[in-house]
Amino acid sequence: MASKNSTGAGPVAGEADVREPEASAAEDAPADRLTPVLRPVRAGNGFEEALEQTLQLLRLGLVPPGERLPSERELSHRMRISRVTLREVLKVLQDQGMVESRRGRYGGTFVLPRAAVPAGEQELRRRVAAVDVEDTLRFREVLEVGAAGLCANGLEPDGATRLRSALDATQDARFDDYRRQDTLLHLTLAELSGSRSLAAQYAAVRATLNDLLDCIPLLVRNLEHSQQQHAALVEAVLDRDAEAASEVMREHCCGTAALLRGFLA
Repeated sequence: MASKNSTGAGPVAGEADVREPEASAAEDAPADRLTPVLRPVRAGNGFEEALEQTLQLLRLGLVPPGERLPSERELSHRMRISRVTLREVLKVLQDQGMVESRRGRYGGTFVLPRAAVPAGEQELRRRVAAVDVEDTLRFREVLEVGAAGLCANGLEPDGATRLRSALDATQDARFDDYRRQDTLLHLTLAELSGSRSLAAQYAAVRATLNDLLDCIPLLVRNLEHSQQQHAALVEAVLDRDAEAASEVMREHCCGTAALLRGFLA
């Protein structure tokens, strides 16, 4: 087991600075939808920031239950941390019952199904106490409306295909997988905005928002309305109507905000 400092919070001084060898250009290329979340961490907070990013992967559903996390080599390279630090991060997640390590040819670190979220007003209020809800909702709206407008300035063909596919996935999603697919659609839009900073900030704020949404029930009427807005949003983006795309997204964000405020009232 790796040595820890006196607080037990992470590796001893200097350990997080032990970097992995540079990977090949192919390995270093932006691989996927994990790019907004996985980024180099600051050496002084290597353990804490790596844990935050890995938790975001799970909270956003970017690696769904039953699937394997990227290899230790890839994770350590993309976050620019040592494997010692990464293994301590994974140990925390194992202790929390969020992932498990499997040996053998097809081994690795696999995401476990999420434990049932305690539902109801009490749990929602407990989580709300840890965040500034109004600030989160406003920041989310700014990022999402901005991303919609930027995407409507014109997408490359592959970007348009990704956006359509993400929309189709929400329409075909099982009821219990809807929020994850909804998250992926919004993350896709943020990524296609062309701003890495916007995409990274949105991933963080969406992870916070998902913690709150997990405490309220999925409402069929709300899902139907959301799907209508999603379809209108994608249509406006592909039609290069930035004004319409921004307005649909603003209304969509306001709907989520109203839903949360209703459960908090």
